[in-house]
Amino acid sequence: MNWVYISDIGDHEGEDVTLKGWLYNKRSSGKLHFLQVRDGSGTIQAVVSKADVSAEAFGAAGHLTQESSLIVTGKVRADQRAPGGYELTVANVEPVHIAQDYPISPKEHGVDFLMDRRHLWLRSTRQQAIMRIRSTIIGAIRRFFDERDFVAIDSPILTPSACEGTTTLFETTYFEEKAYLSQSGQLYLEAAAMALGKVYCFGPAFRAEKSKTRRHLIEFWICEPEVAFAEHEDNLRLQEQLVSHIVQTVLVERRSELSVLERDVSKLEAVQAPFPRITYDRAIEMLRDHGTEKSWGDDFGAPDETYLANQFDRPVIVERYPTIAKAFYMQPDPARPEVVLCNDLLAPEGYGEIIGGSQRIHDLALLEQRLSEHDLPRDAYDWYLDLRRYGSVPHSGFGLGLERTVAWVCGLEHVRETIPFPRMLYRLYP
Repeated sequence: MNWVYISDIGDHEGEDVTLKGWLYNKRSSGKLHFLQVRDGSGTIQAVVSKADVSAEAFGAAGHLTQESSLIVTGKVRADQRAPGGYELTVANVEPVHIAQDYPISPKEHGVDFLMDRRHLWLRSTRQQAIMRIRSTIIGAIRRFFDERDFVAIDSPILTPSACEGTTTLFETTYFEEKAYLSQSGQLYLEAAAMALGKVYCFGPAFRAEKSKTRRHLIEFWICEPEVAFAEHEDNLRLQEQLVSHIVQTVLVERRSELSVLERDVSKLEAVQAPFPRITYDRAIEMLRDHGTEKSWGDDFGAPDETYLANQFDRPVIVERYPTIAKAFYMQPDPARPEVVLCNDLLAPEGYGEIIGGSQRIHDLALLEQRLSEHDLPRDAYDWYLDLRRYGSVPHSGFGLGLERTVAWVCGLEHVRETIPFPRMLYRLYP
C-alpha cells in the first residue's frame, strides 16, 4: 500500500493509501469511529465503519487512546465539510503503540505544567504552527542571503574574548584557559568579510542575563551578516529588505498557521520597506513629550521601545545612539562624534528590538583607543586589531534575533513558545 503524508493527501483522491501517525482525538458513535490522525505534516479524519473493516480492526480502533501511534489504510475521498477538504474511509487499523494516559488534555493548563512537559506540548496544533513558522523564517533568512551571494560562515561557540565585555557571558574552562560561550559571531564575521566580501552566520548565542521578561532567553539564535565597504545607509537598507522579505514569505507560505494562531495578518501586510527612521535625539524628545523622564545617554527599556514603535504601522529604525552608551567597535558619526553610526530596529505591537547593527570602526588608532576606554584586554583583541592593520575598509553589519522575530510574526505573548526547548533563568528542563 502506498504510504503518503497527510500534507500530500489531495494528490491521491480516490486512491487507497497508508497513513502512519498518532491519534490526535477520537469520537465514537455506535458502529462508527471517527479518528483524528496526525502525522506531523497535517491532520485528517479517518472514518472507521464496522461494516467496512474486520471485527479485529474495529475493536483496535475502539481501544486507541490519545497519542497512540497507528498505521491506517483506506481510500481518500473529497469532503468539503472536512478540515483540509479530504477524509479517509478506513479499510484497516493497525495500532503500533497504545499510549498511557496522556497528561495534556484539552482543558486549560498552567504555563509551568506545560513547560515541564514541553516535549509533549510540541504536539499541539498551536505549537506545531509556531514551529512551522519558525522553520519558514529560518529558510527565508538563508534564501535572502544566499540569493545575494553572501557566504555562510560558521563562527565559533567557544571564544577567548567577548564581543561587548564579559558581564553577561557564560564562563567555562578551556583546558588551562578561560573561555566563554559566544554571544555573537560578529568579530569573526568581520574577519571573514575582509576575505569574502559579504558573509553571514546563523547559530546559537548565549547570554547569562538574569532577566525574566517576556522578551529574553538564555540561549537564542541570531543571524549576523557583515559586509565589506558597506556604510551606515547600506546597512539600514539591508535590514529593511531582510525584515520585509521574512514577513512577506510567511504571509505567502504560512497563512493557515497564522490562522491557527489567530494572527491579525493586516498588521503584517503593512510591513513593506522602506521603514520610518528617527534619531535617538528624536526618540528622547518623543518619550519626554509622553511624560517619560529620560536623560540624553540613557538606554531605552521595554516600555520605551513599545511606546516608540506604537507610533508607527511598521517597524521603525532608531539610529545614532550616544557613543558612551554603545559598544567599543561602533564607528562615530564624522559630523557628530558624540553619536555612533548604529541603529536598533524596533518591531511594532510591543515586541521591541529585533535587530541591532552598526558601521564598525575601521581606523586602528581609534579602535585601540576604544579598547582602552572600555578597559578591555589588548592581547585578547590583537587578532581583531590586525583587521585594521592589513587592508582595513569601512564595513557594517547587524544581528537579527530569531526568537523575537518569531514572537512578533506569530503574535505571541512570550518568547518561550518560539523555540522548541527554551532555556530561561529558572528553566533547564526538559
